[in-house]
Amino acid sequence: MSKIALVDDDRNILTSVSMTLEAEGFEVETYNDGQAALDAFNKRLPDMAVLDIKMPRMDGMDLLQRLRQKTSMPVIFLTSKDDEIDEVLGLRMGADDYVKKPFSQRLLVERIRALLRRQEAVAGDVVADSEETKVMERGELRMDPLRHAVSWKGTDVSLTVTEFLLLQALAQRPGFVKSRDQLMDVAYDDQVYVDDRTIDSHIKRLRKKMRTADDDFSAIETLYGIGYRYNEE
Repeated sequence: MSKIALVDDDRNILTSVSMTLEAEGFEVETYNDGQAALDAFNKRLPDMAVLDIKMPRMDGMDLLQRLRQKTSMPVIFLTSKDDEIDEVLGLRMGADDYVKKPFSQRLLVERIRALLRRQEAVAGDVVADSEETKVMERGELRMDPLRHAVSWKGTDVSLTVTEFLLLQALAQRPGFVKSRDQLMDVAYDDQVYVDDRTIDSHIKRLRKKMRTADDDFSAIETLYGIGYRYNEE
């Protein structure tokens, strides 16, 4: 049974969403501010966190930043209708997805399931041998899907599940362009809608993580209006 942490200062959301998730078979922990959640996470991490952005004591952005210092567990942001800047910033900081308030609880459940499936796929010990599971080396890039391990020029890099899947999809066929729609299919289930900004934000975050002191990680090339490609050096 997967454990989901809900962090929101709106008690109505905590109550209604936790009831829905428990009915779907999840174990749910609720917190009404970021600091309370962080204190609990320092003792034991959940399998996934759903975070509101604007909260007392510690907001969702600060909580995410602290989490990303030690874990790549999936994180979904809950954002207000007009918080486009917060959505993009959250994705750049390492969130895997976001859902706008007011939201369909069914949609939230589907996004949670999609992220957990991807987490299990890249962390599983027993996976069929395929192009998606074999260790891949492309120049200075090394990816081990079964261990969710990535290194660039010999330096280990911690990626979220979504970042890992996007990089893997691009690096599997160096020189070939993947459109944003193709990358959405890689990173998200068909029933989960995301827009172009979501993919762009993940790519920006990925590039930032992969940079080294002597390299700006230009291996992922942007083809404006078309998509992205990985160029093997």
